[in-house]
Parts: sequence; structure tokens; C-alpha cells
Amino acid sequence: MNSLYPGLDMKTAPLFDKIDLQLIRTLHTLLTERSVSRTALILGQHQPAVSQALRRLRLVLGDPILVRAGTHMVPTEVGLSLLEPAGRLLDAAQALLGTPRSFWPATTQQVFRVAASDTLDPLFLPQLVVRMRQLAPDSSVELQPLNWQAPYLDDLAQGRLDLVIANWTDPNEQLHGYPLFEDEVMSLVSRRHPAVQRGWSPEDWLACDHVAPTSAYPGWRGVIDQQLDAQGLERHIAVRCAHFGLIPQMVASSLLVLTTGRHFCERHLQGPLGGDLVMLPPPVAFERMTYHQLWHERSHTSASGQWLREQVKATVAGLSSFNARKVPA
Repeated sequence: MNSLYPGLDMKTAPLFDKIDLQLIRTLHTLLTERSVSRTALILGQHQPAVSQALRRLRLVLGDPILVRAGTHMVPTEVGLSLLEPAGRLLDAAQALLGTPRSFWPATTQQVFRVAASDTLDPLFLPQLVVRMRQLAPDSSVELQPLNWQAPYLDDLAQGRLDLVIANWTDPNEQLHGYPLFEDEVMSLVSRRHPAVQRGWSPEDWLACDHVAPTSAYPGWRGVIDQQLDAQGLERHIAVRCAHFGLIPQMVASSLLVLTTGRHFCERHLQGPLGGDLVMLPPPVAFERMTYHQLWHERSHTSASGQWLREQVKATVAGLSSFNARKVPA
């Protein structure tokens, strides 16, 4: 028996010295995600650091742990055998620090409540739900529209919401936040729109018939109009619609102009309406929109809250090839 490590024999103690809790967390995330890049995203690390940790684990444990299978990585038998013990060790460490994790995605029956802007990539929320259903099949997911007039700060504080996702220029300082990605502002028009052939000047663009979200409350100004206000400009809004997902169909069949994020526009160009739509850069200068996820201190250290936020980040990473530029944390 080793006097420094009760319960460890002389053969095990040197191995124990070589592994710390961060390495165990990296091991557990690698085995769960089966991807170095997603593990780096979830842990907030650079990919070379995770690759180095994987090399260290392979050397210490004497096993590849993860191996390539076509375009994917799969755990070895040793790797699979380590998943549950690594999770138990992390639970024990958090219990020791007074913050027990007691959360297992595979068995949780928790209800996750997320409010999100409908100006996001149309595939984001569906893919987030699919991912959560795969990893936490017994959980429930409630997706709510983001009502800009609703007291979302209070909803997060009271547990009526777990997470809010939208593009804020100045997120509430009372909340924790993580910038997910930046999105360039573009205009979506019908292929029949005159600007497709002849282009447009700032004056032309401002005078067009624009379609915009319905005002959340009297005097409400969306992100696009806030930026125009700052430049002393005003566009002609001919139509307001509370259902953002229906607007591309209106644009395709009229001369309306929708101005929003490139990500949203490009997804519709790839869909059934693609042949009827064209994306054009607006002739007015706009800053990029930044999408954040925001949460309250109430759920900041909870394992289920951390897991939910990790799934959001991983889903965004899966969509990053469609022109959403990541923002450094």
C-alpha cells in the first residue's frame, strides 16, 4: 500500500500522478463528442491544446482511446470502458467542491426551455433539437419565440427560461453571455427586382418597399433600424410581419426587400425558393450582427445548464461552414 495514496498500489500511484482533473474532463468530453474540434469548442480551448491532451492521454494510458473510422472518430474498447469511470470521477470532484453534478444526459428527464430569435439560420433550432434528443432522449425541449417586450431577465432568473439566443448589440450586463457567431447584413430580393439588373444606390435602397418584423412594442426599433438611426437614415417599411419565417415567400413573389443576416438569406437560397431569390449587399454600411446565448447566475454552475450551453455551441460549430463567422470567447 502506498502511504501517499491510500488504496493505490505502487504500480498505480505513478499513473495517478500524471493525470489531473482537467485531463479527465478532456477525456470525458473527447469520448462523448468523438471529435477534437468539438471538444475544443466545448472546453473553450484551442484545438492544438486538445490534440496535445489526447496525445498525453494515449501515452499515459497506453491506448489510442479514439481511432479514425472513415471521416469520423470512434472510441476503442479501452476508451469506452473509461467513459463511465471518468464521469463518476468528475461527479465526485464536483461533490467535493460543493457543486454536485448529478446530471446524466442519457437518463435525465429535465425540461429545457430556450427562447430564440427566428432570424437565426432556419436549420439551427431543428439541429439543436435533434442533437439534444440523441444525447438526452428522455428530456423535454420547449422552444419559445423571443418576445423583445417580455421580461426575459426575470424569466431566466425565475427558471421559466434556461437560455435566450438572439443578436444583441449590447447584452444585459446582469446576465452571463457567450458570443456564438457574427453574421454579415445582406438584403434578399426577388430575382425580378430591378436592383438585380441595375444595382442600387443608398437612396434607391432606402426608397424600396421593405419588409420587417412586427414591432415588439410602440417605438421599438430592430437591429437594422437602430443602425440606420445612428446614420440619420430611414428606410420605407411597407410590410411588417410577426412570422419571420414566412417573409422569404413574400419576397420571392413581390418587390419587397428583406434585410437580415447572410446566414438566414443563404439558407433560403439553398431551399425551394432559391430559384426565385437573389441576395444583394445593401448599399448602406452595416456592422455585423453578433448572436449571443445569455443565461442567469441561477444556472451558471449547474451541470444541466452547462450541458445545454455546450450543445448550443456544438450545433453552431456544425453550421459554421455556412458563412457564420465565429467570435472568440
